[in-house]
Order: sequence, then C-alpha cells, then structure tokens
Amino acid sequence: MNTLLIAGTDTKVGKTVVIMALLAYWQRYCAAHPLGVMKPVECRRRDDATERDCEKFSRLFNLDQTLAEITPVSLGTAALPPIAVAQDNVQINLEDIWQRLQQLQLQKDLVLVEAWGGLGAPLTYETTVADLAWDWHLPTVLVVPVQPGSVSQAVANVALAQQARLHLKGIILNSSQPDSRQEREDWAPVDLIQSLTRKPVLGHLPFLEDLTDINKLAQIASEWQLERFLPQLEAALY
Repeated sequence: MNTLLIAGTDTKVGKTVVIMALLAYWQRYCAAHPLGVMKPVECRRRDDATERDCEKFSRLFNLDQTLAEITPVSLGTAALPPIAVAQDNVQINLEDIWQRLQQLQLQKDLVLVEAWGGLGAPLTYETTVADLAWDWHLPTVLVVPVQPGSVSQAVANVALAQQARLHLKGIILNSSQPDSRQEREDWAPVDLIQSLTRKPVLGHLPFLEDLTDINKLAQIASEWQLERFLPQLEAALY
C-alpha cells in the first residue's frame, strides 16, 4: 500500500502541517518519485476568505494535481459533514472518492490523505474516519496536540483505532502553541503515552511561527522516525 492517512484526535490539531512537513521532506529528498495528496472532504463557510488547504498545498509544493483532485468534496459550511451535507442539499459519494484515490495511487509512489477530523469524526450518519480507514485499508498516523489532556486524547483515539481494527503506525505530537520542554514533558510525556497506548511516538512537530517555511518543515520531518511509517522511503532515497 502506497498510501498513508494522517488523522488526528480532533479538528485543528495539526494534521495539515504534518502533511506539509512530509511533502516538504519528500520533495527535497525524493523529488524523482511522484507524490500525491488528497483531503477528500473540506467543510468551511462560503464567506471564509482564507486560503483553502488544497490551495496552500498547490501553491507551496510542486503537485501535478488540480484543486478538485486534491479536495473532491468542498462543503459550504463549517458544520460536521453529515450536517453540512443536509444544509447544502448535496450528497457525499464515497465510491467516487474511493475511485479518485485509487487513480491517484496508480499514478504516484506515495499518496498522503488528510482526514477531515479526528478518528471518530463522522462523514455520514453511519461512517466515521476510523470506519473508512478500515474499509479502504489505509495505514494511519495519529496527530496528538501537546496540551493538557494529551494523554487521554491519545489513549481514547488509539482505543478507537484498535476497535476499528486500523493499522495505526504511531503518533506524532504537535505543539500548535508555544510551549517549553517542561510543559511538553508534563502534558505529553512520551514514555507514558507509549506505555498506555502501546504505539510508538514517531516524532514531534514544534511550534512554528511561519507554517510556510519549506526548509524548516523538511528539516523537522527529517528528525521523525520516517522509516517506521513510510516504507516507500528507502526505495525513494536509494
């Protein structure tokens, strides 16, 4: 499988920045090997003038993809997908998204997929991110924010992953706010998280003032245990 799902414990925990770091690393060190990215569903208000994630990916990285290929479904409200679908009077065609992903898998050596929320986030009234990761056989990395409650978030989401029979490769900790070493040790102690979840902590994403600093993002990703969750890496590098 040449696809990796980046999921989180919730929304706004750093999934997009983790993908950007992986994109930056791959394009610096493995540029000869085509890479694709997909954020299947995006929910945001129509009057939100900020840059969409698919636009950011396209602008910052050399992706041979259209915006529609990166994000097939764009909903015009910030509500959860089942609610947004009802408000927009549209439908999410999972079969169509799956076919688009399969096509991308055939074209690329590696495909990064960003989940639309936490593992328990609903896509329909019957399907969560975890369900879809199992159905589509997507190896997964879990992004956990460094904050009070990090350990309980990690434990609960790993338990859900186990219940859903996911292939969860490990955890990346993300400091979305400035923090000290002592705060990280107090809020997200690596040994305790690994002991309770029995999953490895694969790396840490420190707080970044500039989320578009490609060189810094690539350097950060180079310090992660990439070989443990990107089996394509060795072939791409050598």
